[in-house]
Amino acid sequence: MSVPLLKIGVVLSTMAMITNWMSQTLPSLVGLNTTKLTAATGGTLDRSTGVLPTNPEESWQVYSSAQDSEGRCICTVVAPQQTMCSRDARTKQLRQLLEKVQNMSQSIEVLDRRTQRDLQYVEKMENQMRGLESKFKQVEESHKQHLARQFKAIKAKMEELRPLIPVLEEYKADAKLVLQFKEEVQNLTSVLNELQEEIGAYDYEELQNRVSNLEERLRACMQKLACGKLTGISDPITIKTSGSRFGSWMTDPLAPEGENKVWYMDSYHNNRFVREYKSMADFMNTDNFTSHRLPHPWSGTGQVVYNGSIYFNKYQSHIIIRFDLKTETILKTRSLDYAGYNNMYHYAWGGHSDIDLMVDENGLWAVYATNQNAGNIVISKLDPNTLQSLQTWNTSYPKRSAGEAFIICGTLYVTNGYSGGTKVHYAFQTNASTYEYIDIPFQNKYSHISMLDYNPKDRALYAWNNGHQILYNVTLFHVIRSDEL
Repeated sequence: MSVPLLKIGVVLSTMAMITNWMSQTLPSLVGLNTTKLTAATGGTLDRSTGVLPTNPEESWQVYSSAQDSEGRCICTVVAPQQTMCSRDARTKQLRQLLEKVQNMSQSIEVLDRRTQRDLQYVEKMENQMRGLESKFKQVEESHKQHLARQFKAIKAKMEELRPLIPVLEEYKADAKLVLQFKEEVQNLTSVLNELQEEIGAYDYEELQNRVSNLEERLRACMQKLACGKLTGISDPITIKTSGSRFGSWMTDPLAPEGENKVWYMDSYHNNRFVREYKSMADFMNTDNFTSHRLPHPWSGTGQVVYNGSIYFNKYQSHIIIRFDLKTETILKTRSLDYAGYNNMYHYAWGGHSDIDLMVDENGLWAVYATNQNAGNIVISKLDPNTLQSLQTWNTSYPKRSAGEAFIICGTLYVTNGYSGGTKVHYAFQTNASTYEYIDIPFQNKYSHISMLDYNPKDRALYAWNNGHQILYNVTLFHVIRSDEL
């Protein structure tokens, strides 16, 4: 029932109550509660027909009741002609009747006031209901706008995922899995487009879960694609010719986006100056650089820059130092227990290369040899903050027989020499603690390699070859099993 109809209903109900009360109560008040009213002379008045008494001069009676324009009750009374005697019984009876009618008028006024109060309450409730109706409309509009923003955010997230699809498609061996991902992205994109036209047609939480699940699977797939087994090494790319016969150069695989600084360290011992070039272009074309002075000279060519710090082996010791290049302060030093140093277990070319620090997709590593492992290569995974050894593997490959070594995706690759014809012929997998002999040739263009390190960001090998700074691209074979995703 609407508010106006409710208001009319209350008024009509009140008037019906008054009329019914008048028709039932008034006759009993004046003693006229029978079907026919008997006058003093024996005349009667029929209530149903409203006929006057047979002798109106000798009797009195209530003739009818009605309502005026304001809804108040009006009574018509037929009274006998008054006599001069004030003590006449009929005069007294008439006076009593008038008093009762006055009482009824007061009661009607009370009912009228109550009716007016109820009407005011109904009008107040009507205004409140109209206000609530307006608020409900505002909430509904706000909800639609909120949903629109949520779906827009999801669509933006999907746009971030789209660039991953072309990368996945480059790997033909995983074409079936890539097509599956592509189909899911297209399906979700189609749903989002439909939701743009009709908001609320799809459950938001379920859609968000599907997007999150797909994102996690794509990230996991990309992580697997970043790693793989080495199957080939490209021809060398000579970046620059500078420095002595031995040295190292590198970039930071964890450098911020858009930063491509180059770090350059000439010689293999008794030097403590590190050059910093702002970019690869500056390194190739100019001699503009900033020089950092390390607190101690380094040993060998196994230094790495990782997450803004340079890690190096302190000269004539088995101590590893982490030095912050921005603040130029030592952040951490730690001894590498039992590691040979001072040309005890160097690579085949010598040069105090006892301890070789490396980085790959999994973090920071140290490659060295110990008396306990009979001079064979030992691999340790290091915490980059504390330099603590997290896990160690002993291999059966003699350190002095290795030309150089590098790690890709947790697998150590060892070359058979450093001069002349060179190849990678030994691989140790840390994830399975197994090894195999392989045959991957690569061109030793300048006949003397004294540094060979992998950069996971560039997916390339950085080499120092007889005073030349060289880059090699690598080819990795990826094996992805969809049941692992």
